[in-house]
Amino acid sequence: MNEAISSYFQESPGGASSRSAHFHKVTQLQRASDISWEVIHEKVPVLPKGWFELARLSSSDKIEFVREHWFAKLPHRTHGHDFLITFFAGLEDIGIFITQTIKDAPFQARLVYALKGGAGFYHGFPGASPERIVLLQEEFSNFSLPADYLAFLGIHNGFSKSTDTGVSPAEGLRAQYSNFQRFVSDKNLPLLGNGEPIDIRSLIPYYESFGLRCYHCFFADWYPEQEMGNIYYSGIEHTISDFKDPAMWVENLAFSTFLDWLAFYLEGME
Repeated sequence: MNEAISSYFQESPGGASSRSAHFHKVTQLQRASDISWEVIHEKVPVLPKGWFELARLSSSDKIEFVREHWFAKLPHRTHGHDFLITFFAGLEDIGIFITQTIKDAPFQARLVYALKGGAGFYHGFPGASPERIVLLQEEFSNFSLPADYLAFLGIHNGFSKSTDTGVSPAEGLRAQYSNFQRFVSDKNLPLLGNGEPIDIRSLIPYYESFGLRCYHCFFADWYPEQEMGNIYYSGIEHTISDFKDPAMWVENLAFSTFLDWLAFYLEGME
């Protein structure tokens, strides 16, 4: 694993409360071949058995198995999944990490995608259960959450690049939506989109940029295809993406589908 991963997944007695580290305990499952499934399952109930078995494979086999899992879970796009082929071809390894933020906290599991050449990493938690996804849809019953987004939650229920805040887990989306509404409302300024007032209740922030109060949001008043499109909201400038010209969507950080946004994020969005 590259230096960026080693730096992020370092241990400290203070864990997440320490300035020097994010975690109290870290175990790289691929380096702990002596741990049995029964022992690790008792310690980390959220760890999928498939991930435990994955840790025993070679780097190339791990990348291939996880790539095929993504292919199987995500809906097929008209122009295919070329962005996934490119992303997985750029990986040097996939690690399975068991972490504990502070002493006595529950252990978590995540897949860590190490980019070739030490170019950083992505990491994601186990996928949401079908029941959790149904509950999320019920929590947002006034909206029709995009099918490709819900499918992705089945792969990783929380996903980010390096130290980014990233894609919210299903359990946190409703609270993030409420906090976002308060944050935008407190500015006491109209929010305009292409010169027209925007009802902020139509914005569902599924992604947050670390420390910037900037979000990518599903926009319930914009359906460029069969699903809600998504746009970028800057909490610094109190503006959203200009989504009027399709030729400028990517440049303006407006995306017709969640998968289009994901392709952009996997290309290395900072």
